[in-house]
Amino acid sequence: MDSTPPALRLFVLHHAGGSHLPYRRWPDGLPDTWDVRLLDAPGHGLLFDLPQITDAGRLADYLLGSIEPELTCPYALFGHSMGALVTYEITRRVADRGLPLPVWVGVSARTAPQLAGRGNRYHELPDAELRTRLKLLGGTPDDIFDNPDLWDLFAPIIRADLRLVETWRPAPDAAALPVALSAYAGGADHSASPQRMTGWEEHTERFLGLRVFDGGHFYFQDDPGPLLRQIEQDVSTALDAAGATRS
Repeated sequence: MDSTPPALRLFVLHHAGGSHLPYRRWPDGLPDTWDVRLLDAPGHGLLFDLPQITDAGRLADYLLGSIEPELTCPYALFGHSMGALVTYEITRRVADRGLPLPVWVGVSARTAPQLAGRGNRYHELPDAELRTRLKLLGGTPDDIFDNPDLWDLFAPIIRADLRLVETWRPAPDAAALPVALSAYAGGADHSASPQRMTGWEEHTERFLGLRVFDGGHFYFQDDPGPLLRQIEQDVSTALDAAGATRS
């Protein structure tokens, strides 16, 4: 058995109402020297039987507790939409508790923290309108819309996740994250437009840039290749800088 530690351990955090499944092709599209971990929040994916956590801070605590034993090599965090918010909260906790810092953080399709509370309130919409909005947003399998039993099963989960995102507020005294951070947006994303994501620069001591891709909120869904290549490039930049700092 190969005991060589990975060059990087990347933790990927999913969007509201989602799971690890839309990201299952990612490990094959990233360097084979990386250990890519696709996380599920309780009540989602492989953890579907666990009670859902509906508060961003408590969800960050739970996920940090689950990955803390794995922070034994250079690691990074990437989160999409709700996952980006939780990634931010996890990184804050890592810094506050003096745990090993990630070499890099990626946030995707999530407006900058200072804009929290100024976006949509999808979780309050009537059922029919919520379904319409979710279809426009993308990312929800058609089976859930087409099968009434599946909709009845997943709608409360989706609403709870949306409420978590839409009612979250950042800590007013939060310092800039002491890590390298990249932001990613879909150019046609109306809920987390590139303009609404530029403010992430204020929340990190080392902003690597805002990367804009063709597409909407789930700009990588059909072809994750361009995003994965950019992630690899950004992580390599952060790893090189971290190595130079240590030497």
